[in-house]
Amino acid sequence: MTTANTTPAVQQMEKQETKLLDSNEYLKSGIHIGTKFKTKYMAEFIYKTRPDGLSVLNLKKIDERIAVAINLLCQYEAKDILIVSRRENGWKGLKLLHKLTGIPIIDGRYPPGILTNPNLETFTEPKLIMVSDPWPDKNIVEDAARIGIPVIALCDTNNQSNNIDLVVPCNNKGKKSVGLVFFLIAREFMVRKNLIRNADEFKHTIEEFVEE
Repeated sequence: MTTANTTPAVQQMEKQETKLLDSNEYLKSGIHIGTKFKTKYMAEFIYKTRPDGLSVLNLKKIDERIAVAINLLCQYEAKDILIVSRRENGWKGLKLLHKLTGIPIIDGRYPPGILTNPNLETFTEPKLIMVSDPWPDKNIVEDAARIGIPVIALCDTNNQSNNIDLVVPCNNKGKKSVGLVFFLIAREFMVRKNLIRNADEFKHTIEEFVEE
């Protein structure tokens, strides 16, 4: 619902149809607020630039790309996926996602060689990787590209898409935004894998996925 203080840009975004989540929930998380820097790779996802210089991402495209990412993730078994977040803003949500779905995660620094050196005890062979930001998570993105593992990445307006197979545009700096993405992945993965019957049975809130 719009208010007298809501800007025309936000009013227009609220009219965009989203499927995974009510548009107001997206807006409250700040998932659409980008940075003052924008790359040519992210131009197609940018709705407008605010007077203060911040780029605003297209809410409908955010929703569509999260849905595509979820569809791709659900084509794999949990054990064959690896989700990585070097940034601390995603750790709480990532840990809860792992607890609920069984999807392996790395919260923190990516240990070099675990994808490329079979002599390591920690060696792993995921079939799909997701990262919360391709810049701090660049080492695993580069290793995945080297050995041919597809990569999904949450990308802000200042990110480049080198070695990324699926860009999910969003505010990947905000803890509420990243937590919301992991909330949606956990909920939809559990439904599609018949861990719960429907989304109404998912009793966790977005707040539970957000860092304090």
